[in-house]
Amino acid sequence: MGAVDGLPAGARAQVVTISDRSHGGLRHDASGPLLASLLAELGFVVAPVVVVPDEAPEIASAVLQAATAADLVVTTGGTGLSPRDVTPEAVAPLLDRPVPGIVEALRQFNREKVPTTILSRAVAGTIGRALVVTLPGSTGGVRDGVAVLAPVVGHAVAQLRGEDH
Repeated sequence: MGAVDGLPAGARAQVVTISDRSHGGLRHDASGPLLASLLAELGFVVAPVVVVPDEAPEIASAVLQAATAADLVVTTGGTGLSPRDVTPEAVAPLLDRPVPGIVEALRQFNREKVPTTILSRAVAGTIGRALVVTLPGSTGGVRDGVAVLAPVVGHAVAQLRGEDH
């Protein structure tokens, strides 16, 4: 992918994996490390991946903590229709300002090959000066999500930092 145009120097990212099985050590977290690697390729300084269970209070706590330290917070997991998929319910109330264009683009990206993308209940928006985006828990969903973010995330981070009007 390569570094993102307009990304401010030292831009920080935090990945939060939301998975009962990964948190409990029953399954290797594949999507979180992949997401961290892809964000590093874009030019972000990426903190170690945080893994939390599919519990709204723990998701909210991890996202709020990440938003105080990072310019970009991206979650992976918990955006589907399963009864345990509660990421949107945990994150949406935390957002200061929603950014619906991101989730519209996420749901439409690669839709011909992966028709189930429209079932995603992803949310995106800002918490303070951080952009927060929730992605599916699959490696394919992570790759597609980063492809959607790559052309705009540098501009978004610069705007949130007040560097670009």
